[in-house]
Amino acid sequence: MRFDGRQADEARKVSIETDFVHTAYGSCLIATGNTRVICTASVTEGVPPFLKGKGQGWVTAEYAMLPASTTERKKRDGASKDGRSVEIQRLIGRSIRQAVDMKLLGERTITLDCDVLEADGGTRTASITGAMVALTCAVDRLIREKKLLQSPIVHQVAAVSCGIVNDEPCLDLCYREDSGAQVDMNFVMNEQGDFIELQGTGEGRAFTPDELSVLMNYGRKGTSELLEAQRAALGERAARIAPKPLLVAATGNAHKLKELQTIFSDYYTIVSMNDAGFAGEIDENADTFAGNAAIKAETVCAATGLPCIADDSGLSVSALDGEPGVLSARYAGGHGDDDANNDLLLSRMKNKADRDCAFMCAIALARPGRETVTAEGSCPGTLLYERRGTGGFGYDPLFLYEPYGKTFAEFSETEKNEVSHRARACAAMKEIMKGLKD
Repeated sequence: MRFDGRQADEARKVSIETDFVHTAYGSCLIATGNTRVICTASVTEGVPPFLKGKGQGWVTAEYAMLPASTTERKKRDGASKDGRSVEIQRLIGRSIRQAVDMKLLGERTITLDCDVLEADGGTRTASITGAMVALTCAVDRLIREKKLLQSPIVHQVAAVSCGIVNDEPCLDLCYREDSGAQVDMNFVMNEQGDFIELQGTGEGRAFTPDELSVLMNYGRKGTSELLEAQRAALGERAARIAPKPLLVAATGNAHKLKELQTIFSDYYTIVSMNDAGFAGEIDENADTFAGNAAIKAETVCAATGLPCIADDSGLSVSALDGEPGVLSARYAGGHGDDDANNDLLLSRMKNKADRDCAFMCAIALARPGRETVTAEGSCPGTLLYERRGTGGFGYDPLFLYEPYGKTFAEFSETEKNEVSHRARACAAMKEIMKGLKD
């Protein structure tokens, strides 16, 4: 039992308050015991001279202890920082850069400022842990402002101190323990349990391999708890950390985009072609759904340089020899006029007894420098004589799915995504994707 009542492997209480500084792109106030640090992230367009023209960004850090952060007033840093502050801010910068894909960040700089309000041991590790949160908040804002298409954060990082006090390995030293520690160590780790930096010094005495093993286990335990605290504080913004792979959806249809996002959400982050920077026209001149899907996927992939998924789907009615088919969205002439398309279909089916029909879908995946692959799915149904339901889009109000006794327009989103032609084509595509190389 330590002087403050903690067990040897017990960290101090941690709290992280996000958005603490409203003028910053991202910020938090992190407290580990009585140590408190304000961490902010500022975004500047452009990069240092040594990176200009390389198409990548930069993450750097600054660290300072405010005058009243210690019991005796600390003199403010002047034109040049003291050696300790320089060493710590370099450590913060190195640690957080491990978390970022600089190419995805683009030619912009994120500066992480860590200002210690109160120092009671572990200020550098608290600064790293808080800087990770501030960075994530800043990236989330950049994405929401459409300045970034995808998150450049590829890892989560946290740090904790350990040491040997009175011949006892301990986790998360406060100042009283740290000032008299025989061995002082700092662990910077990622979410995979890998080391980014490990600092260890036997100031009072050398330490044994067995003691090092105990300290490493404590370090893993402490950083694991901090990683959980970071994600809890970030909430939904935690999804910006090591996000799922990005796929561009070659569609301007909001309903279709939402379906694709729902179906692929466990595997990919789906963004629209507009968000990816494509706003051109695509000439869908193939006579099959698979052909049109491939045209769309390949066109957007070539324009954006990103993997792209596209679908082409429509209704095939037996009594009309497969019409509307590939013309489903423009059956009545104008593109996407659902009411006109449904009216025309009902008109052509007047007095026809054969009401068999099927929704058809083809999915195409195009990747830069790779062969396009396609998958297909269909869902059989019965064409009604009049509309039923207010949900969905296209021909959904006329399409009766017999097993459920409801039209697609009467389905919930979850129900539709279980049986629809698009869901079946996507399921087939996901099976194909499992066998593809990156």
